[in-house]
Amino acid sequence: MKPTSMGQAVLIAAAVLYLVSVFFLSSPIWMGFSLNALIIAVVALSWNVTGGFGGLFSFGHAVMYGTGAYASAVLQVNYGVNAWIGLVAGIVAGAVMGAFIGAITFRFGLKGSYFALVTLAFAEVMRICASSFAFTGGGAGLQVKLDPGISTLQFQDRTVSYTLLLLVVAAVMILTAVMKNSRFGAYLIAIRENEDAARALGIDTYRIKVIAMAISGAFGGLAGVLYLQTMLYIDSTVVYGNAISVEALIGPLIGGAGTVWGPLVGTLGLHLLGEGAKHLLSNAPGLNFVLYAVVLICALRFLPQGLMGFAARIGPFRKKEEDDDNA
Repeated sequence: MKPTSMGQAVLIAAAVLYLVSVFFLSSPIWMGFSLNALIIAVVALSWNVTGGFGGLFSFGHAVMYGTGAYASAVLQVNYGVNAWIGLVAGIVAGAVMGAFIGAITFRFGLKGSYFALVTLAFAEVMRICASSFAFTGGGAGLQVKLDPGISTLQFQDRTVSYTLLLLVVAAVMILTAVMKNSRFGAYLIAIRENEDAARALGIDTYRIKVIAMAISGAFGGLAGVLYLQTMLYIDSTVVYGNAISVEALIGPLIGGAGTVWGPLVGTLGLHLLGEGAKHLLSNAPGLNFVLYAVVLICALRFLPQGLMGFAARIGPFRKKEEDDDNA
């Protein structure tokens, strides 16, 4: 593994400083913003499994996020199921949804823009379904009963919720790092670079991609449950909405798709920009999406490898890495 460059270290330190600052700033607005940013970061890490490692770009990653949230909410609200069981159910539901989409699309050989559009279509179909059926609350959504306690995964002190979210993000990052450096990760990266060559070498590309979609879906479902337990309310336009899919896609691309820290760094920066625009320019709704588009275009034009890729070329380790590559 190549050493972390000074530029990457600065980006990582900035992200950590931002995350830690919440404990020292007594601001409910900043706390709420940071909680949401961490949840989106989990979705971005979920997207990175398929989009970053496997080159499978999804335009509708909210489908796994929303499915996980609704699976947990339906069980808790309609059947009185314990929140911990709801958490497991949400993760499983997200994984099943991811595997289902992957099994269908990859069986028909869909890739590139076709795969991306199919994921977007699935998210829209699920949004319509969730807003149409009574057991999902219809257009009114579902609200979980307020009952603070460990058994319900609800905490009156939002600092506790934030700390737990930090631990979840750290755990997901560790899991993605382990996966990236495993044989499975090597297969997935090989598929990203040249699927035909990977298949010629004996890699079961269909199986690897479906498993990747299941893992990505599990992380997405986890994020959906975290949102539910934090906000105690969901509706189809939020959890299946385009905003989730957009941030899950753009965050890793800006931070550095295929890296471990990139999705977190990119998502924090993007979320800060978007929420700042909404608060400062509240009379211009939708401006955050315009800013997202501008940032994405600039990133793709000037930072094709994202912030982490650009930062890797800065600092005292640059010459050492070049010497290692030339050796």
